[in-house]
Amino acid sequence: MDSKGRLLAQAGTSVDMTRSIEEDSLVDGPLISADALHSAIRRQFQTVPTHCHAGLLSLLHIVYVVLSVCVSVLCVLKFGQVEVCASVLRNVSGDSVIVFGKVCLWVLVLVVTQCVQHHHSQARRRGYLRFYRETQGLNHLPLTVHSAGNVLVLVVLAARLSSAVQTYMLLSILGLELLVAVPCLFYYAVKVMRFNGERAAPDVSQEEHSHTYSVTSLPTETGFREGSSLEEVVEKQADLIEYLKQHNTLLSKRLLNLTAQH
Repeated sequence: MDSKGRLLAQAGTSVDMTRSIEEDSLVDGPLISADALHSAIRRQFQTVPTHCHAGLLSLLHIVYVVLSVCVSVLCVLKFGQVEVCASVLRNVSGDSVIVFGKVCLWVLVLVVTQCVQHHHSQARRRGYLRFYRETQGLNHLPLTVHSAGNVLVLVVLAARLSSAVQTYMLLSILGLELLVAVPCLFYYAVKVMRFNGERAAPDVSQEEHSHTYSVTSLPTETGFREGSSLEEVVEKQADLIEYLKQHNTLLSKRLLNLTAQH
């Protein structure tokens, strides 16, 4: 019995020594600095290129309105050379050309809106939830304005007014659309350019930084607070959870790469 006890004691001692050696090897291994991880993650910032889409759409909208005014004045109201308009437009009336152009412009606005929504969804998945919510209404505003303009154009066409009155009504609708849509696109482009220029970290990282270096930091928007909507809080938490999953996956890959380099 004494020999068995001695063997067990020696075995336990050897096991403890082996564990301590393994733990010491893990502790003494190459440590990865936080700066290396933060720099690796910051390189993942991707700009949102939709300000170019907004600028191009504004330019095309202005060109369309200018051409519509020229067609209305020269061809419909007949303040210019009627023969030139007939040779250019063939058998199509000037009002029809304006309506066809408006349909093409609406389709272009629809495509641009879907493209902008795609880029903003990508930014939301990368953790920029505040930027996504601040620009969510601006994304669909040009499409809403043009859709409302299409409804007004249909009402004017269905009213069967005289040619001159109908042309003036169409030009008024196009001018109102221009005055509403272009400033919105300009404001949206400024916000996107400011966001790209700041190159800020995701919202979660900013909140962690504010909690670390600020003693009297304000509560974040993650939890439920008085006066906040429950659906809004749940949506924010869902976006936050989705981002944290992708962030952890990215962090794991960076850890593996940096440990392999060391």
